[in-house]
Amino acid sequence: MPRIGAHVDQDDPLAHARARDAEVVQFFLGNPQDWKGPVIGEKTREIKDSGVDVYVHAPYVINVATANNRIRIPSRKLLSSNLAAAAELGAKGLIVHGGHVGAGDDPQKGFDNWRKVFERMEEHEVPVLIENTAGGGNAMARKLERIARLWEALDGFDVGFCLDTCHAHAGGEGLDDVVERIMAITGRIDLIHCNDSRDAFDSGADRHASLGAGQIDTELILGVCRSANAPIVVETPSESQAQDIAFLRKHL
Repeated sequence: MPRIGAHVDQDDPLAHARARDAEVVQFFLGNPQDWKGPVIGEKTREIKDSGVDVYVHAPYVINVATANNRIRIPSRKLLSSNLAAAAELGAKGLIVHGGHVGAGDDPQKGFDNWRKVFERMEEHEVPVLIENTAGGGNAMARKLERIARLWEALDGFDVGFCLDTCHAHAGGEGLDDVVERIMAITGRIDLIHCNDSRDAFDSGADRHASLGAGQIDTELILGVCRSANAPIVVETPSESQAQDIAFLRKHL
């Protein structure tokens, strides 16, 4: 049985874990839409050595793929500072979205920019887990063919993968065999973001729903969790997270 938990608020992650009977928590270390560096509060520090596994989600604003220097350079700095903060908490991984390039840009530029991140990155204790995304025509990690090109660019580096079920569905990748297809590319799945989707297949919309309340067949979601055999984090509405965790434990 994989360890199961939820994305929670950073104010008191240990209390939130206990309220949900979660073995795993994921949280931000600041405003996810902000360029300010990570902050670790006293209550947040209590999660370390608690027995609850920790994952840190990097801010959404990070886009290391872009050709825009005013975004790419601060993105690299923010990624590095979040890695250092995640290490302070003994985190199992830092999740970051794949990012995108501009409408008129060659996607290869984005893959090359990702490689430069790891070429220039100082040694870090916490693995970077790149997450598939739901939308964007020039996204680095929406479609599996783009993920394959990204992994080719990152050959030789220790990079992990986070599979989001809502993002795969909304991004137009069928869940029936998505684990096998991703494993053929990356060789690993380090974390599952287990979410239903409020929107239709290939909609490009990143809107999560509680398990069984969206447009994804629940058996497909369970199949992904079984096949991946990785830790699971639900990013569903907070009021349903305890129920979603209990559902997964019962059916897995």
